Amino acid sequence: MDSTHNPDQSNLEDWGWDDRLAREFAPYLADGLMPGRVTLEYNKFYRVQTAQGELLTELAGRLKHEAASRSELPAVGDWVAIKLRKNDDRAIIHALIPRRSSFARKMKGSKTDEQIVGANIDTVFLVTSLNQDFNLRRLERYLAIVWESGATPVIVLTKTDLCDDVEAKFAQVEKLSSDVPVHAICSIKDEGLDALDQYFQRGKTVAIIGSSGVGKSTLINRLLGEDRQMVKIVRESDDRGQHATRHRELILLPRGGIVIDTPGMREIQLWDATEGLETTFDDIESVAAKCHFTDCGHHSEPRCAVRAAITNGTLDEGRLANYLKLQKELKVLARRQDVLAQKTEKSRWKKLSREAEARSKSKRGG
Repeated sequence: MDSTHNPDQSNLEDWGWDDRLAREFAPYLADGLMPGRVTLEYNKFYRVQTAQGELLTELAGRLKHEAASRSELPAVGDWVAIKLRKNDDRAIIHALIPRRSSFARKMKGSKTDEQIVGANIDTVFLVTSLNQDFNLRRLERYLAIVWESGATPVIVLTKTDLCDDVEAKFAQVEKLSSDVPVHAICSIKDEGLDALDQYFQRGKTVAIIGSSGVGKSTLINRLLGEDRQMVKIVRESDDRGQHATRHRELILLPRGGIVIDTPGMREIQLWDATEGLETTFDDIESVAAKCHFTDCGHHSEPRCAVRAAITNGTLDEGRLANYLKLQKELKVLARRQDVLAQKTEKSRWKKLSREAEARSKSKRGG
């Protein structure tokens, strides 16, 4: 992978700054704020790349106070408006610039909240190894989330050296979506990496998503030309590796382009992926439009076009089962989101009432 550009860490255009961002940032510039892009989030602090170099920042109290959810706060890849603190080398984040795209998932556990995995992403590499991690149903889930994010998905199949039937698995993945490019690589042997060059252009951001042990860190080390990302050994017994990457991080590549490395995600829960689901399963959606009943559940309903397609082999039974499973998951999540929205709105009005009462007492001198 030959270098075609020598990026400058302090040049914001290398980090993705463009005319659109400049126009949106104009009001903040007038207020004396400067732009920067979040490269790392850690607890309450953020590393932000600016034209003056990398700065350690924290959120302004007002920004935290007004955020209705975690997703309204900065994430890795976000562009923010910051101001240097007096007599300090740190800065304060005062505003979040609207995202062009965002890869979101439901937070782990029972909590109903949105987690932004990465923002302002152009391309998402969905990475899966060709040995025991290989899972078509998980790839379909990933595809639905990426299509919903506004980024473009690319499937990267790793560890071709550990697979005896690369062509067969490659063909299986290609059938998932005719619109998604698929690449098979072996990072440790530098095989197939040249095909990835097209995605790494100046100012363009690629997020690398996948389970632990699929070779994300090894791939990034090859892209960087050095062993910057720690690589953990994969257990031979179950093919699972430990998380080599602990935090999401934005990395500027020496050849141009930007990478977001992410911790391994063996399970990724949907957040809002209705349109992404329709795009991922467009073959099923198009057949379903021919069902006799508009609310057909594709189980045992009469004159179901989808069941007929399963019977004649046009559609795959496993793919349909996953489609129905993900649809059900979204419906359950939607109900939980409605309850959460009602609670959030009720809490907001209580808070506003308390603040209004406090101001009234202050004016009365009480």
